[in-house]
Amino acid sequence: MRENTKRTLFLLFLCIPLFGFAHDVTSADQELLRNGGLWAYIQVGATHMLTGYDHLLFLAGVVFYLNSFKDILKFITVFTVGHCITLIGATYAGITANEHLVDAVIALSVLYKGFENLGGFKKLKIKSPNLLLMVGIFGLIHGFGLSTRLQSFDMGTDQVLAKIVCFNAGVEIGQVLALIPIVFIIMLSRKHTQFPAFYKAVNWYLVLAGIGLLVYQLYGYFTGHSH
Repeated sequence: MRENTKRTLFLLFLCIPLFGFAHDVTSADQELLRNGGLWAYIQVGATHMLTGYDHLLFLAGVVFYLNSFKDILKFITVFTVGHCITLIGATYAGITANEHLVDAVIALSVLYKGFENLGGFKKLKIKSPNLLLMVGIFGLIHGFGLSTRLQSFDMGTDQVLAKIVCFNAGVEIGQVLALIPIVFIIMLSRKHTQFPAFYKAVNWYLVLAGIGLLVYQLYGYFTGHSH
């Protein structure tokens, strides 16, 4: 792999958390939802996923572990079904939790995926949990995180279910748009002789990013700082 390519890929993954500052709920988003109708919920949902650094890091970790497009499609489908269930269900039922705690668990999912990809369970001589099951469980958790974000908006009292479904549709669009370059970069990197080193470096980054995000969210929880 050429030095410039490696440097570009490294900077891309390094900068993912920086994009996440837009992941927070903003007054501009609230204004857009208030005046933009159902289409605005699709737009905000897509933007929220595209700037959701924690969700994207986890998805990158899942894709990195898989070799075939068929497996990628299967695992992403399970993840998608999981987060659709909790996003739509929890929001419609009004079930919520502290955003920092939910995001702390999502940070753990990033840490978990990097640790698993690096063979952490094998080194500890522990049988790793069923990957498809874990992706489904983490999908439920990620969806609950998206639900807590959506519930922080004032959605009014009319067309509530339609608004939730539109936000969810936007999330799916954002996920597809985000996965296209992630899958392309990973598949392209597999063709190079230095892929093992790149694989190891990126997954160590997932571990460190997961730890960093976990500390950040726990700090926010214990100090009472809002998103």
